[in-house]
Amino acid sequence: MSPPPEPPAASAEAALGFVEAGQTLGLGTGRAAEAFVKALGQKVADGLNVRGVPTSDRTETLARELGIPLVTLAEAGQLDVTFDGADEVDPGLDLIKGYGGALVREKIVAASSRKLVILVGEEKLVSQLGERGTLPVEVVGFGEALAGRQLQALGCKPARRTDSNGQPTLTDNGHFILDCAVAPIDRPAEFEQEILSIPGVLGTGLFVGLADAVIVQQGSDVEIRRRA
Repeated sequence: MSPPPEPPAASAEAALGFVEAGQTLGLGTGRAAEAFVKALGQKVADGLNVRGVPTSDRTETLARELGIPLVTLAEAGQLDVTFDGADEVDPGLDLIKGYGGALVREKIVAASSRKLVILVGEEKLVSQLGERGTLPVEVVGFGEALAGRQLQALGCKPARRTDSNGQPTLTDNGHFILDCAVAPIDRPAEFEQEILSIPGVLGTGLFVGLADAVIVQQGSDVEIRRRA
């Protein structure tokens, strides 16, 4: 008997149950999403006919290495299903994403899809969004100072994300990420709109009302939670 799959392999296998031949799929960014892309790549090698739209340069590179046919979002139009990970999932299946830095592209691809399926380990489950203390916000560099002041006025404590050398971490769009220290968020949809009203803000890691299903991996077991 083969050993049980290691996280996040089991959730990736479960996610394949949402895939049908001929579909165009959004391919997310991060550890869980990459596990799904690897599982999908094996199915493509076995003859599955699908196309993918990657949410990051990193995912695009991986998908090409695995032989998954790719198209641009403009070429694809509406997508069938997007598969992605998350950094927090609350009981209503609302999310915080963006620790991997692809939040704006991930939200665009998710909003272009008929269905969004999220893969997480049980450690990502929270009772209220913001419990892990960080909300990523992508901003235009020119507007960083203004955005920082106004985010502070909203009760956030923004810090520019940097790499191991202390240099600014740029998104694939060429912008900064402000990692905002937050307390648990009472009204995430309203809070997001307040942040989006700040000039120079391109997007937040709040994904409210977007996920249709969340695949939760606990050890080698998975549970599929669906939006009510």
